[in-house]
Amino acid sequence: MYKKKYFSIIICIILFSQSISSQVVLRADGPGNTYELINAILANPNRSVVETPDCNHTDFGNHIDEVFDSELNINVFRFHIHVTPDNDRCKKFDRQRNEIKTYADSPDNLKATKGETVEYKWKFRLSDTFKPSASFTHIHQIKAVGGAYASIPMISFTLRKGNPDKLELRYTATNEQNTLKTANLDLFKGNWVEVREYIKFDDIGSYSVEIRNLSNNEKIFSYSNSPLDTWQDGTEFARPKWGIYRSLNNKQDLQDEIVKYADFSIEEITGLLSVDDLKAKAESILLFPNPSSKEIEFKNVDSDAYDEVALFDNTGRKLDIEKRLNNHKLDVRGFSTGLYFVVFTKDSIIAKVLKCYIK
Repeated sequence: MYKKKYFSIIICIILFSQSISSQVVLRADGPGNTYELINAILANPNRSVVETPDCNHTDFGNHIDEVFDSELNINVFRFHIHVTPDNDRCKKFDRQRNEIKTYADSPDNLKATKGETVEYKWKFRLSDTFKPSASFTHIHQIKAVGGAYASIPMISFTLRKGNPDKLELRYTATNEQNTLKTANLDLFKGNWVEVREYIKFDDIGSYSVEIRNLSNNEKIFSYSNSPLDTWQDGTEFARPKWGIYRSLNNKQDLQDEIVKYADFSIEEITGLLSVDDLKAKAESILLFPNPSSKEIEFKNVDSDAYDEVALFDNTGRKLDIEKRLNNHKLDVRGFSTGLYFVVFTKDSIIAKVLKCYIK
């Protein structure tokens, strides 16, 4: 059954890609005027999108600043939080918030509306001694504005104390949150990672995310789900939030923290390219050498042509190659001699299939 299904997919290859209508990027540019920079990109001159505990901790100064990072060799944002006396904007005292987000009067291309697909990208780094709360420590949220469920994040990256500590991908379309996937927090501590998150906002929408360690380009977290309800009833628009938002229910578990962020990107994806354009993106990919007994390199790669690679043998059985992929190269040592198929996919749709011979 599986073999028949797989080869029917090969015969009826669907080529897929998308065009970008608009992109907004927020990059740190060096110390000073940090709030002004954030507001200039994510809001307008009359609105602040920065929600910090500055009001109750004025002697510290701004809880978001910018420094040069020697690992990335660029300027980055630092989000500070202190167990005492920081709170949630002097409004709530059982939690702490230091976040940035968009608002109703932010530019339209920074607010997701029903039917739109948006890619969110950013980098972040937790300290190697980071301590999450047992209740919640959010470092990213997608939240609805308007409707009965607006108080609950539709998507969140939640850090949770446990054995071991974990990063949880949390989701709800109503008021019942579920954990979609978890990962050991040690994979993230002390490392710069890059996130790419795709959301089609609709009653029948889709969600996917991939996180890579920037030091070695290793994929350390991924998840994809389609169809998925990604539009809470009554929503006016959806918006991203980044920063530190944590419970103070168990202060003894916490410590002062700094989370670094870099290169926030919000990109609306609005329409399909023509079939000819789609073919052009993936058509140039070649495998070299082919046949091979050691390593196969993907030549002429367009970075938008695919986001996943899979390997199938000639019976249609999918092989585990996650630890064999590195920088557009596939290690095939140890596989039996014969015919294989390398399948390139984009947003879970097959973009190209190439025959591969292992000798």
